[in-house]
Amino acid sequence: MALIDCEGLTLRYERTIAVQDLTFAVETGDYLCIVGENGSGKSTLIKALLRLHPVSEGALRYGDGLKPSQIGYLPQQTAVQRDFPASVREVVLSGCLNRMGLRPVYLAGEKKRALAAMERLGIAALAQRSYHQLSGGQQQRVLLARALCATQRLLLLDEPGAGLDPLATQELYRTIGELNQQDGITVVMVSHDVNAAVQNARHILHLRTETQFYGTAEAYRQSDVGRLYLGVNAHA
Repeated sequence: MALIDCEGLTLRYERTIAVQDLTFAVETGDYLCIVGENGSGKSTLIKALLRLHPVSEGALRYGDGLKPSQIGYLPQQTAVQRDFPASVREVVLSGCLNRMGLRPVYLAGEKKRALAAMERLGIAALAQRSYHQLSGGQQQRVLLARALCATQRLLLLDEPGAGLDPLATQELYRTIGELNQQDGITVVMVSHDVNAAVQNARHILHLRTETQFYGTAEAYRQSDVGRLYLGVNAHA
C-alpha cells in the first residue's frame, strides 16, 4: 500500500466544496508538488492529510505503518510567527512535542535529535540566536529542522518559499531536494511556483477543486494544463 492513498476524496467547508472526487497516491520516497490557483483547495488538502480537516466523502488512508503524529509539517508563516520570541534551539526542539505526551521536559535523545536536525540544515551555529532576528531563509531552515524533529519519513510543506527572495527560495528548494534524495524523506509540497514545481518534484497534482492533472512532472510539461500554466508563469 502507498504511504498516502486518497480515493474519491471530497472535502467541504459547510456546504462549499473545497476538493472534489480526488484520487491519487504518494509512494514512500516520492516528491509530490500540489499546484493550482488560489482557492483551488491546496491548503485544505494539506489540512486533511494532517487530520485537521474532516473527510466528507471518499477515503484517506496511510500505509507502511505511518501515523498522523509522525508527519513533519511546515506551515505558511504569518507575521506573528516571524516575530516569535524564542531561540532557534527552542523552536527546533518544539518539533519533539508530539512524542512527549504529558512529560514536561525534553529527554537527552530529543535534544540530540534537535541538534542533528540543526546540523543537517546547517543552522547549528544559530542555536542560541533569537528566531525573530533571522532572515526569512534562515527562519524557513529552522522550521524545516523543527519538522525533521517530528519525523524522518514524511514532510508536508505549505508554500515554503512564500515571502523569500529568489536566492533564498532556490536554496530552500535545493535543501528539500537533498532531504528527499539523500535522506529518503517523502515530500508533499504546496507551491504557487509551477516552474519550480516541475523542476524539483517527481509528480505533480494540479487542483482546481477537481483534479486537473496527476502524474509525473515530465508528463505535466507535455499536458494541456501544464503547457498553459508553464507558459503563463514563464511570461509573468
